Amino acid sequence: MFDVNAAQSAALVIAAVLAAAATAALLRWRGHLPLAMRNARSLHTTPIPRIGGLAIWAGFLPIAFIASEDVALAIGVWGVPWLLLAGVSLRDDMRGVAVAPRLSIHALASAWFAVAVAATAQAAVPLAVVLLATLVVAWSLNLYNFMDGNDGLAALMTVIGFASYGVVLLRAGIDPTLPWALAAATLPVLVVNWPPARIFLGDVGAVPLGFLAAAVGIGGVVDGAWPAWFPLLVFLSFIADATVTLARRALRGERFWEGHKTHYYQRLHQLGAGHGGTLAAYGALMLGTAGTAVGCMCFKPDWGVPALIGWCLVCALLFTAIDYHWRRKALAT
Repeated sequence: MFDVNAAQSAALVIAAVLAAAATAALLRWRGHLPLAMRNARSLHTTPIPRIGGLAIWAGFLPIAFIASEDVALAIGVWGVPWLLLAGVSLRDDMRGVAVAPRLSIHALASAWFAVAVAATAQAAVPLAVVLLATLVVAWSLNLYNFMDGNDGLAALMTVIGFASYGVVLLRAGIDPTLPWALAAATLPVLVVNWPPARIFLGDVGAVPLGFLAAAVGIGGVVDGAWPAWFPLLVFLSFIADATVTLARRALRGERFWEGHKTHYYQRLHQLGAGHGGTLAAYGALMLGTAGTAVGCMCFKPDWGVPALIGWCLVCALLFTAIDYHWRRKALAT
C-alpha cells in the first residue's frame, strides 16, 4: 500500500542532487545575487541574497516533466501559468515590478490554470466553480509569498505540505513523484534558508510554490484523490495566518496591499521568538495539521472536516495569545 518503486526513489534523489548543485552554485555567486533589503515587512537587519527558489526549480522541473505521462498536457495545464509566475517573480526580485502588472499576471496565471483544469475535466464545470478556483489559486500564490518572511518558514511548509500530498497519492495508487520531487528539491534550499538564513527563496521561489500548492490540491480534488478539506488542513497554518491578517487589515481600512509586519508569525517573531522560535512554533503547527490530514485520509476520512474545525480553533487560540501579548507589549512601551 505504501511501496515506493525504484524509479520513484531515483527521481527523488535526482531532484535533491540537482537542487543541491544549484544551491551550491548560488552560494558561490551570492555576491552577485540581488539582495533582499530591509523594508516595511522585513524581519532582518542586514541584506540577504535572494532568488534561492531557482535551485528548487532546477531540481523539480526536469523530474516533473520526465515523470508526466502527457508532457503537452502538463505544460498546458500548469506549465504555462507556472512560467508566467516564475518570470514576473524573477523580474520582481531582480529589478522590481509595479503592483498592477504583477497582480495582473497573477490573475492571468490563476485563470489559465482554472480554465485548463475545467477543460480537461470529464464532466462540465460550472463557471462559478472556475471563478472560485481562480480566486483560490490567486490567493494561495500570494499568501505563500506573504508568509515567506521568517527564515525557513516557506521552505519547511513546502517540504511538509508536498510530502503529505505524496503520501496520500501513493496510498490511493496514484504516482506521487511530482509532489515528492518538489519536497526533495526544497530540502537543500531549506538547509541554507534555515536560521540564520544565508539565502532567501525570493518571489521566484515563494509565488510559484504557492501556485503549485493550490494547483496540486485542486487537481487532487478534481481527480478524486482527496476531498477539499485535505489541502486546506495540510496548509492551514499559512492559510489561517494570511487570511485572518488580511481580513483584519481590510476591516480597519488599512492599505492591506502595502508591506507590513502584522502577520501573526511576524508579531511572534517581534515578541522575542526570533527566527528560530517562530520557525519552531509554526513548524509544530505545520506538522500537526499535515499529520492530522494524512492520518484522517489514510484511516478515518470522515474525521477530516471535524479535524479541520478543531485545528482552526487551535490557530484561533494561538492568534489570540499572540494578540494578548502584543497588546501588553504596546502598553508597556
